[in-house]
Amino acid sequence: MAIHPDVGITWLGHATFALRTPAGKVIIIDPWLGENPACPDTHKAPAQVDGILITHGHFDHMGDAVALARQHRAPVVATFEIGQWLASKGVEGTVGMNKGGTVEVAGVAATMVHAVHSCGITDGDRILYGGEAAGFVLDFGNGFTLYHAGDTDVFLDMQLIGELYEPDVALLPIGGHFTMGPRQAAVACRLLGISRVVPMHYGTFPVLAGTPDALRAELERESPRCKVVEARPGETV
Repeated sequence: MAIHPDVGITWLGHATFALRTPAGKVIIIDPWLGENPACPDTHKAPAQVDGILITHGHFDHMGDAVALARQHRAPVVATFEIGQWLASKGVEGTVGMNKGGTVEVAGVAATMVHAVHSCGITDGDRILYGGEAAGFVLDFGNGFTLYHAGDTDVFLDMQLIGELYEPDVALLPIGGHFTMGPRQAAVACRLLGISRVVPMHYGTFPVLAGTPDALRAELERESPRCKVVEARPGETV
């Protein structure tokens, strides 16, 4: 299935995605691979990583950030606080930023936007402050714009994200319990004004019980023009 002929979106399970840019670069969002039960074994050690984006500091979103950044010498874009923590672990080339800012990573313009979630960094037996959780809007420079919401509930300012950045596709959590479920995600699709949504952050653990079929049912009421693009872990759309 194709979303854009020049952009590859590979779901690696949970909230982790590998994005291939029109220039052939690879950006990993929320790198959690080795211990991710939903990530296929064939994708746990990527051969190419040109940039890393982190939405927040929970282990299931940055568990492999340090290892990948060191191995590939890839820049890591995250909140200022997470960037400082990564630097303390020996990661070079971190780019600390905050909401509303835009930086270039692997030839893509990445804008950090709001998310409604907590953010703590597990460091040994401590949980450290990691700033606020966020999402990213990615402009690939070829007329295609992608929104990765990170972990979040629905919030009314998603309408502003839609108006400001006009994303073509959104990657939205639907699992529930730690994030919004299908009902809230369908409202998010309406607020964003998108025509296609790729569900994420579901099925990894039993508590993440939301499903793409439940999202489809909710979209029939909230935003019938929005279609669910359901991917399997390891599949590129």
